[in-house]
Amino acid sequence: MRSILFVLSLVLSSLIHAQSVTQDAYQVLRQDAQGYAEVIPNRRFQFPADHAPHPDYRIEWWYITANLSDPDGNAWGIQWTLFRQSLSPTPMVDGWASNQMWMAHAALSTPNGYYPEQRFARGGIGQAGVSSAPFTAWLDDWQWQGDTTEPFPSRLHFTTADWNLTFELQSDKPWVLQGDQGYSQKSEGKQASYYYSQAHIAIKGKASRLGKTIPLEGKAWLDREWSSQPLASHQQGWDWFSLHFKDGYALMVYQLRNTHGKHWLSGSWISPDGSSQTLKADDIVLTPQQRQTIEVLRLGQKTPTKITLPLAWTIELPQLQKRWHISTPYPNQWMAAQFPYWEGVVSVDEGKSGMGYMELTGY
Repeated sequence: MRSILFVLSLVLSSLIHAQSVTQDAYQVLRQDAQGYAEVIPNRRFQFPADHAPHPDYRIEWWYITANLSDPDGNAWGIQWTLFRQSLSPTPMVDGWASNQMWMAHAALSTPNGYYPEQRFARGGIGQAGVSSAPFTAWLDDWQWQGDTTEPFPSRLHFTTADWNLTFELQSDKPWVLQGDQGYSQKSEGKQASYYYSQAHIAIKGKASRLGKTIPLEGKAWLDREWSSQPLASHQQGWDWFSLHFKDGYALMVYQLRNTHGKHWLSGSWISPDGSSQTLKADDIVLTPQQRQTIEVLRLGQKTPTKITLPLAWTIELPQLQKRWHISTPYPNQWMAAQFPYWEGVVSVDEGKSGMGYMELTGY
């Protein structure tokens, strides 16, 4: 489950309908999805076709995060995400009449600072999109370029602030179909998405700035998801984790926080060979341990705002007899976008067990 699914809809709806950011911005995602394609169980995924856009559905994204190390062993991180939204149910893909809108977020986490950026583009005229033969996802000069119709092997290039970033990505592991064979239910109602991931990606590249180049390498994570109505009326926000462990295993866990009743939890436990085990709510114990107040700049503001976030957690998988402490070395990884959220590098047991990414929204 990824927050940008919601963020994209919120941003574009607010731009089109001139909504105030003081309103309940999530309301647009609780609205009926009549006319859009419906997410239903038992869909058969087809690759490489499903790496391409699904314009019958309202919202979609291609989402990369990566934990990286420099030659001195310092923790770095990147986020690169491309989002698509259909503004009306009948898709018009090509030309100036296209009803497809695109947004991209990018961020670099470093030992000395955090550098986020967002961009917008319209569809149909070559500014942004996803195509195959070879696989390519882009917005302006931010580009993820494959060698074949598959996303890997590939090259990722983007800029943020005055950083220039170039990476090579490799993976030969099977796709992880999240939830029930890719049908990822989000509530006790009809809210759901189609969701698959690649947890085992080797990434290597460099970050350049002011004439200095820093080599980086590590592990990356790809999430692919599309939906038409992902949010229930009583869901206020979400907490998402992707973790890489030193023994080669990986874990994805998220919860959608409810204003009443139990939170909606889901996840997957992924073996080094890429095989996975779906985790249901009873398999996961997710507990915030420490809240921390940070100062952030919201979009358009000149004066910092204080916000308190749960930046330390424990994750337990009782049936697997697993328990970890999650914390972050860099508290100020705040995406100051149109609708802001926290996302960034986290450590597992202070780095002894592994590293990962965490996303927090709705606080």
